[in-house]
Amino acid sequence: MRALILDTETTGLDPATGDRVLEVAAIEVVNFMPTGREFHRLIDPQRDVPEEAARIHGFTREMLAGKPLFDAILPDLLDFLADDPVVAHNAPFDFNFLDHEFRRCGAPVIDRRRMVDTLAIAKARFPGLPNSLDALCRRFAVDNSMRTSHNALLDVKLLSQVYLELMGGKQPGLALAAQATGPVLVASTGPAGPRQPRPIVPSPGELERHAAFMARFKENPWAATGAAPSTSRGTP
Repeated sequence: MRALILDTETTGLDPATGDRVLEVAAIEVVNFMPTGREFHRLIDPQRDVPEEAARIHGFTREMLAGKPLFDAILPDLLDFLADDPVVAHNAPFDFNFLDHEFRRCGAPVIDRRRMVDTLAIAKARFPGLPNSLDALCRRFAVDNSMRTSHNALLDVKLLSQVYLELMGGKQPGLALAAQATGPVLVASTGPAGPRQPRPIVPSPGELERHAAFMARFKENPWAATGAAPSTSRGTP
């Protein structure tokens, strides 16, 4: 199965207020394993890059001046994505920005049915725990020491390893099976400690059958030997 691991960097948080995409990266995975094929473009956002955004990804307006516009990179991006699933961390954020960029270019948006959100998968698997990309790298022992800022190409390479682990590591699917089965809990219905012996009391029917059996003897069976049954263990 082919899929694309994708990430974007932007000038801000909301494309509806004019924020733009300034970096797009994607790598190809087949059966959850990277193939080595990748797509990476820096883009002139045609606007300023606020200082708070630049602190996150490191890109400034001056660094991006002269880079291709989004409509110039769109054909290559569409060819690379083809019709396969697109995996992203907090995928609605990236898809929302791409929707706005695609519409600016007069192109149809990516079908949401192709979207795979690793953040949603992580939240379902680890409820109540931090599930940022950095947190998941630590949880799965993925080396993210080079991630000193948000870089789309580095982030998709890290996310490809996290995605593999979320899907069950070297044997994809095991994690989902573990979620489905879960641990089996056995509840105790009584106090802990040694079990007490329970007296066995014959029922009236059993007593009646025993009496009938003994009546079949013409005489006391012990009388024939001149002995009597012992009444205490260890007594001759």
